[in-house]
Amino acid sequence: MGKYIKFFLAGIGFGIVLVKSEAVSWYRIFEMFKFQSFHMYGIIGTAVITGILLLVIAKLLKVKTTEGKAINVPLKAKGVFRYIVGGAIFGLGWALCGACPGPMYILVGTGVYSMFIVIAAALLGTFIYGVLKDKLPH
Repeated sequence: MGKYIKFFLAGIGFGIVLVKSEAVSWYRIFEMFKFQSFHMYGIIGTAVITGILLLVIAKLLKVKTTEGKAINVPLKAKGVFRYIVGGAIFGLGWALCGACPGPMYILVGTGVYSMFIVIAAALLGTFIYGVLKDKLPH
């Protein structure tokens, strides 16, 4: 358990950064979905670019996972329909509750306890997907 403390501390730091940058603010998310502000697009774009760069650097330096395995990003099956439908469902949930999965927990930490309802609904949706996964087009 002790080896995971660095990830716990990184998560706390990440939460503080998201709160201070207003990335968990419902008003900022509302502005983004109405295309009124670049703020959230800038944060998301920076995160994507940072993720790509860190993944390339990790591969070049041959960084290992916590289990000691090489970092490997599996290829995804090609397709458009499932990504459009999944993205639309994710975006609709994000727009309705004002938070994507990571910030839900951060908002609970800031005292927005109504997010427990959203987390419960997200877990229920994940469970329903798991039950129906084999019946859905992939």
